[in-house]
Amino acid sequence: MNLTLRIWRQTGPEEKGRMVKYRVEDVSPDMSFLEMLDVLNEELTLAGDEPVAFDHDCREGICGMCGLVINGVAHGPERATTTCQLHMRHFKDNDTIDIEPWRARAFPVVKDLVVDRSAFDRIIQAGGYISAPTGSAPDAHATPVPKADADDAFEAATCIGCGACVAACPNGSGMLFTAAKITHLGLLPQGQPERRERVLDMVAAHDDADFGGCTNTGECTAVCPKGIPLTTIGRLNADFLRASAGR
Repeated sequence: MNLTLRIWRQTGPEEKGRMVKYRVEDVSPDMSFLEMLDVLNEELTLAGDEPVAFDHDCREGICGMCGLVINGVAHGPERATTTCQLHMRHFKDNDTIDIEPWRARAFPVVKDLVVDRSAFDRIIQAGGYISAPTGSAPDAHATPVPKADADDAFEAATCIGCGACVAACPNGSGMLFTAAKITHLGLLPQGQPERRERVLDMVAAHDDADFGGCTNTGECTAVCPKGIPLTTIGRLNADFLRASAGR
């Protein structure tokens, strides 16, 4: 395929960015989207131009590092798919593709398509852990967990922290990420001792990081590569109300 790419270029956080047009040719439909960008960057490097900066690591849909807004959709047109697992077969010859970074107040642009997602780290540091000492690994089934709770906890725990939910939300809210981290611990017996403090502290860290408020539009769940449902936010709200009432 031959493609026209319009890519956001920005040399630094304080610089003004702009869309720049590039042409890539002979793109294999079996390439991943990031491999296609690798081809472009190789051509730019050979021509003596600055390559496009973008986040990537495992390229297996696990680490959450990749993240691009492709034609206005976080992670691109395929549901439940990370950018690194999106293949060029989902595009057509002579397509024009717009590629932009996550755009949110809490995710400032570092360079080109790279944004600073350390606000997520601060939310985790506020309470996304279990600090009670547990000793060595317990025997299997030593602490019974209802099947429904275990399933919901595992579903929430699949969150990879990519930030697509923030990029898609019209308010720039990180509530789906925060809810996933709160929910998967709050549903397990080991998470009960700190359940109240966890939700209060993590929501406070979310708000302090300048994320927007959640208005339940559901755009976050539409682009989440792991399919985390909106009910996760409902659980966060219930926990928050109970914890607030117990102050």
